Amino acid sequence: MTETKRRGRLRATPATAAALVLGLGAYWFQPWKLWQDATVHEALPTTSAQGPAPPSSALPPGPQTLARGTLISHEHTTTGTVELIRLPDGSRTLRLEDLDTSNGPDLRVWLTDAPVKEGVAGWSVFDDGKHTSLGRLKGNKGDQNYEIPTDVNLADYRSVTIWCDRFDVSFGAAALTAA
Repeated sequence: MTETKRRGRLRATPATAAALVLGLGAYWFQPWKLWQDATVHEALPTTSAQGPAPPSSALPPGPQTLARGTLISHEHTTTGTVELIRLPDGSRTLRLEDLDTSNGPDLRVWLTDAPVKEGVAGWSVFDDGKHTSLGRLKGNKGDQNYEIPTDVNLADYRSVTIWCDRFDVSFGAAALTAA
């Protein structure tokens, strides 16, 4: 092998490695999502998609707000309101209204037992204790609903977070107070 061919291979190796690192970094961070919005406008459901919850003779005829909170910003600017609602069939749903946050990779909606803290101190507290994922965030803007499983005891939770599972950080959160 000539010296010229050997140098050509050595130059290609760092370029190939750099391209691989850039490709993996783009896949992991998904920076394009910062400029892509997903808007969802769901109406409040009237019944659960899982079917009726166990019957209760004392249920009111319409939806009943059990708890509510206002989202504060953490890692990304986040606004909107959160409501825990009991539907007429006894099922429960978490409703995000007027949500406005950044899009990001692997965003989830969590019920947690952690206190909501302002600023950087609140960015990563939500996975320290008890939390229940209600699923992937459907969109970073708008109104959306998340079914709360029947086996979830709402008394165990006092906050909601928009959680980035990829980077273990809260985009925003709301403390829940009884309605």
